[in-house]
This record gives sequence, structure tokens and C-alpha cells, in this order.
Amino acid sequence: MLKKIILYFALVGMLAWVVYDYSPPPGGIASYENNAERPPAAQETMAVANSEEVGVQVGDVAPDFEITTLEGETVKLSDYRGERVMLNFWATWCPPCRAEMPAMQQFYEEHDVTVLAVNLTDTETNPKNAADFVSAYDLTFPILMDKEAEVSTLYRIKPIPASFMIDESGRIQYRSYGAMTYEMMVEELEKME
Repeated sequence: MLKKIILYFALVGMLAWVVYDYSPPPGGIASYENNAERPPAAQETMAVANSEEVGVQVGDVAPDFEITTLEGETVKLSDYRGERVMLNFWATWCPPCRAEMPAMQQFYEEHDVTVLAVNLTDTETNPKNAADFVSAYDLTFPILMDKEAEVSTLYRIKPIPASFMIDESGRIQYRSYGAMTYEMMVEELEKME
């Protein structure tokens, strides 16, 4: 009899966990920090709001910033208004960043998209690492150097790689914490057409 009672409570506990795990948080689906934290039922791309709020959530207008490229040119995110942008945060010491770079290069070469890769320069052991990495991987998209962690702080970047897909109007359509595959990049870009 005791075994039946224990089994009953174990089954009820597992059922409660499933209900909890697949329920949206109190703030709704939009309150999840990233797509990977959402239960499978909530991982669909969220509807994009039409507010003019600047922020880092899907539907927000992406915060503008000014930064220097690896070549020393100063650029602003707003310079790319009218273009679809993949904004990526990475570092040379990050294995998932290394894994996704060839896919980002292919994505950049084969699609009408601007890739802006923000190197977390303040975390590099040697400032030359980014240039060596770009050369080794034959990267041709702009590499932005976040020397003082200003841009990564503005975008609240903690795990890397992190990517934001931004539409022509400057609105965040998708964000991802973790490496993206080429197929994921293409899928999210096509959603912005």
C-alpha cells in the first residue's frame, strides 16, 4: 500500500512539473529572457509590437550606439537604418562563437543582410586576438570593437554568443542567446521580408 501512495505522489508531482514547465511566466511569454528558456510551446516567434520604446526585447527599437570597427572607422547602428541587420556579440575565447562564425560568414555572403559582429574586446587576453581571429576565419563583415563594454552593457549581454535580428526600421524582430546555425539565421531573416 505504501508503494502505491508513493507512486501516486510521484505521478502527481511529475504532472505538476509538466504543467509548471509548459506554462508561461506571470508576465506572459514576452517576459522570458531568451528563446532557449521558453518551454517548447512558447518558442514560436513572438508578435512584434509597434511601440517606439527603445530596448532589447523583441518588438523594441534597438538601442543606437557608436563604436569603432577593427579598421578604426567609427560607425553607428543607426547608419544601417533601411537595412536588415544581424547584430552579434562574441569573443575569440568563446567556443560557441568560434563554431557559429563560418555560418555567419556564409549568411553574410549569400543574403541581403548586414552582419555587425561586436567583439567583447574588454574580455580578450590580447587586443590583437580579434584581428588574428578575423584573418584565420576569413571574415569579411564588419567587426566592431567594444573596448569599454559599453555596447554589451547597453544590450545586457551576459552569455555569448548573443544575436539580434533587426529589421529595416530598427526594430528587434528576434534575439538569441547561444550559437545560431546557418539555417536559423536564414529562417529569421526570411521572417523579416
